[in-house]
Amino acid sequence: MQMTGKLGGAEVGRIGYGAMQLAGPHVFGPPADRAACVAVLRRAVELGIRHIDTSDYYGPHVTNEIIKEALHPYPEDLVLVTKVGAKRDAEGGWPPALAPEELRQAVRDNLDRLGVDALDVVNLRLPSPDGRPVEMSLAEPFGVLAELREQGLIKELGVSVVSAEQLQEARDIAPVVCVQNLYNVVDHSDDPMVDLTNELGIAYVPFFPLGGFTPIQADVLHRVAERHGVSDRQVALAWLLHRSPNILLIPGTSSVEHLESNLAVGEITLTEQDLADLTL
Repeated sequence: MQMTGKLGGAEVGRIGYGAMQLAGPHVFGPPADRAACVAVLRRAVELGIRHIDTSDYYGPHVTNEIIKEALHPYPEDLVLVTKVGAKRDAEGGWPPALAPEELRQAVRDNLDRLGVDALDVVNLRLPSPDGRPVEMSLAEPFGVLAELREQGLIKELGVSVVSAEQLQEARDIAPVVCVQNLYNVVDHSDDPMVDLTNELGIAYVPFFPLGGFTPIQADVLHRVAERHGVSDRQVALAWLLHRSPNILLIPGTSSVEHLESNLAVGEITLTEQDLADLTL
């Protein structure tokens, strides 16, 4: 199985790292053990991870500050992917932040806290109550990011929680290098988008990759995992790698042990029987 993929103009391993869990509970406030978070990030880079997904609204600000503390100055081949389009309120909510000046400020905040002159990839995340696309135009907010790209503050653009129509609307404005949508071994509702992005040469980065399994589904995962001597979680991630070559994973963890377990997923070769069983 091919274990490298394309993220715009960069070649990255198909297993990256999602930094959301570096913040406190519910992605709000500081972590209980900041030193452990720094250690996880440094170990990730030591193990060859070159795709880190983050946002300045994680915490807010906390995750980006920890990334800078742990890894700055960054390896030349490290791709930092951030996202804008939301903010955090005092109660830990995630209200939309799609006004032009909100987006410009979000980009400035990411630049400042990550300590870079230009952001490698910025995803525009559209609002959604359940992680699924809602009908709306993204022309204005994506146009703002396209302008910032023209100014050299952003290198590449992506979109998140979008339909095929919204992806095309974005591509009519500027190139799109990745899509982040809800997808996993038990939720195949975004199958058409996975196939479309693969045809277009666009990376597909699933969020909520481990799904929410019913007892029956969990039993199937466990049986497949036992055949390979791995965990249920590893099987769920391995299925995504087998699903399409343009899928890039960003599982998150604040544990070095779990980090190494996630990377080992690339060594799992699912059989035809496994894949048939996992048609959940």
